[in-house]
Amino acid sequence: MQIRESNSEDIAGILAMYPQAFPDEDLVPVVSELLADVAIRTSLVATIDDRIVGNVIFTTCGVEGSDVAVAMLAPLAVAPDRQRQGIGSALVRDGLQRVRKAGFGLVCVLGDPAYYGRLGFTTETTIDTPYPLPTEWATAWQSQALRDVETCAGTLKVPPPWQHPEYWSA
Repeated sequence: MQIRESNSEDIAGILAMYPQAFPDEDLVPVVSELLADVAIRTSLVATIDDRIVGNVIFTTCGVEGSDVAVAMLAPLAVAPDRQRQGIGSALVRDGLQRVRKAGFGLVCVLGDPAYYGRLGFTTETTIDTPYPLPTEWATAWQSQALRDVETCAGTLKVPPPWQHPEYWSA
């Protein structure tokens, strides 16, 4: 397996994988928007025999009232026939190293606490999401400090692709 930054030639393969990985969610619109704006994101692909089998995107965000550089991890997808083989974890770990080297101090994610907890994420209690989360998702909002950072409190500022309330609700 190879992990590398995605490029424009990967877009079709990335977009084809998301409906397979998430048949009950339409992530193609947000993924398309994120991939179109290289200034706001880091996108990695995992490939096996030149086939894209995974993708993760880290979006540049901020927190109102804080100078800490914050990224949001989302989405993360692995082709169904390659799930449970460590590809998603490898993508996340590689991405965390890259965004740390790029100067980010904190990464936030909205996802399964059991999965992301294994990767070092803990429940986030001081940074609010841009839109209210359903109560049952409270522990799904998580973060990981990439370096010693000042306490960060406030609302996450997200770029336009993430400014849709439906991405933050059930």
